[in-house]
Amino acid sequence: MTNLILNSDARRIFLAKQGLSAPPNKALTKAGLLQLIHDLGFVQVDSIQTVERAHHQILFSRNQTYKREHLTALLEKEGSLFEHWTHDASILPSAFFRYWKHKFRHEEEVIIERWRKWRGEGFEHAFDETYERVLRDGAIMAREIKADGHASGGWWNWHPNKTALEYFWRTGKFAIAGRSNFQKIYDLVERVIPVEFHEPEVSHEEFVDWACRSALTRLGFATHGEIAAFWDLLSPDEAKAWVNTHRGDLAEVLIEPALGGKPRASWAFPDLLASLSDFPEAPPRVRVLSPFDPMIRDRNRTERLFGFFYRIEVFVPEPKREYGYYVFPLLEGDKLIGRIDMKADRKNASLDVKRLWLEPGVRASTGRLDRLDAELQRLARFSGLEKITYLDGWRA
Repeated sequence: MTNLILNSDARRIFLAKQGLSAPPNKALTKAGLLQLIHDLGFVQVDSIQTVERAHHQILFSRNQTYKREHLTALLEKEGSLFEHWTHDASILPSAFFRYWKHKFRHEEEVIIERWRKWRGEGFEHAFDETYERVLRDGAIMAREIKADGHASGGWWNWHPNKTALEYFWRTGKFAIAGRSNFQKIYDLVERVIPVEFHEPEVSHEEFVDWACRSALTRLGFATHGEIAAFWDLLSPDEAKAWVNTHRGDLAEVLIEPALGGKPRASWAFPDLLASLSDFPEAPPRVRVLSPFDPMIRDRNRTERLFGFFYRIEVFVPEPKREYGYYVFPLLEGDKLIGRIDMKADRKNASLDVKRLWLEPGVRASTGRLDRLDAELQRLARFSGLEKITYLDGWRA
């Protein structure tokens, strides 16, 4: 029998899995932070700092007592976290590193040909000298090894040594030992990630099983395509084959969409159905989400579960933007109620609110606006700002 999960229950499950149902003001220790990232699976890293960098905002939105220095210690001193790729650059528990070795091997197989098409023949001429430099001298930044006269211009114009550093990072020879002004510091992986996280080796079958089970655990319910997309380690066909092989371990469920229509056939572990009542309601407060928040990473899933269409318009030409360059979704309880365009004016220590859009049917009541202001005050303090400035025309 296929079980129907009501939309309200589906949202409650997913928000709890995303760490958005726990008390947001409960003291978060360093060990608690490591556990939070483990439960999320990954936290995306991005260079844009319109208000706060993505990884800090993702963690702060879940717990307002989050401390940046705890993340730095776990990443750069203890090696309990490492930085690598899921769908994009992300922070991951080092307990997962042994599984990423399969990604490294895959990258070695495909990256040379892919990058040769991008950079041209001979692009790898600096690989050996770059590796020897890091082996001999230790941690290094790309700018410290750049050839004289090279004009950098982003990923499309990496200098040869930067290309080598990125290749060795993406194939698991180097790791990110830290960042300086957000610039990566590279070193040999064995100097960065403690040896206990390198072993034991896992077979390909164990790797696929882990990737699927761990993704489904964190999603709560999912199609085989969503399972594959979670880590971006597997193809949809590999995830589909895993589902077919493990049907006896899974329950087929139908997920009611937010805006009506046909329920979505998905998979879950059987204990999810038995524990529906154990998932708490999300706190009623308003929270500002990063555009790179893992809760909204899968745009189609976000629209089905929450009836909320969202995209980042950074790469959309300005005349074609519907909202703005970097607009933040707003979560209130278990509903995505709108989006806000704002920017940190660090010179004046102000969080400047440019525009607020509430979803159809969401009232701009005094209580709601007060809750929004309280959250903006919290975010401003976290970002080192002293005040909120509502600019002319901020109410759409």
